[in-house]
Amino acid sequence: MKSNNTNLPERKLFIALSSIAFIAGTFLLLTITGTDTSKFFCNNSNPNPFHSNPSPIQLKSILHYATSRIVPQQSFSEISVSFDVLRTISPCNFLVFGLGHDSLMWASFNANGKTLFLEEDPTWVKMVVKDAPELKAEVVKYRTKLMEADELMKTYRSEPECSPAKSYIKGNTQCRLALTTLPDEVYDTEWDMIMIDAPRGYFAEAPGRMAAIYSATVMARNRKKPGVTHVFLHDVNRKVEREYANEFLCQKYRKHSVGRLWHFEIPPANNVTGGNDGGWFC
Repeated sequence: MKSNNTNLPERKLFIALSSIAFIAGTFLLLTITGTDTSKFFCNNSNPNPFHSNPSPIQLKSILHYATSRIVPQQSFSEISVSFDVLRTISPCNFLVFGLGHDSLMWASFNANGKTLFLEEDPTWVKMVVKDAPELKAEVVKYRTKLMEADELMKTYRSEPECSPAKSYIKGNTQCRLALTTLPDEVYDTEWDMIMIDAPRGYFAEAPGRMAAIYSATVMARNRKKPGVTHVFLHDVNRKVEREYANEFLCQKYRKHSVGRLWHFEIPPANNVTGGNDGGWFC
């Protein structure tokens, strides 16, 4: 008789996938119902759109993650940090650097707001949007390479157009860290929340996240609406992400550190008092 141990890998895989589907479903159910379990039993009205009736994209997201073997890149704990913020500020303007297996989830969490994804690979955009046409994604061209990260860090301060006093990115060709060719919608929108989980930054020829971090900082500092801009940076276990976060997003604005994720609350530049006379970002 053959031992049943040969089935252990399949059992472990089934358990893991079931757990992931449960986690994704839990997040989305909380998005729809809030944390009050009485909503499952009582016909209570709630004016908060975050807890209103499920939208089509939320229902599709539940089905997707319940039946897919492909999981989001971030861990449960990391996703929870962003989820808690979205529960507070949604519907909002949410900009995401990166398009992937977690995109449907992020859009579902902000179902009544504006969620825009920026991705470097046009082929990948077509593949993802084909299966999820509800997602809004734009292709981004980067002018940097990961191998240039140290040089850019050393030289950006000598370029006046990169300084906080200038603080603009559209058409700022003199500053190599500025994303100059984004869609006008990106420049014209005040983003309440920015997630940086792209572009690729794990080989020398990759664009790296230097420009994404710098440009997100400039957008946050230019905010005119009340409140702060929530910026989330993933993969802070990597040298470039850490160094550029420390230089531009500033440790004094960091609110959470969970796993490989840092959460910053960036105030508008005109609300910042004292410091370095506008010479540096931090």
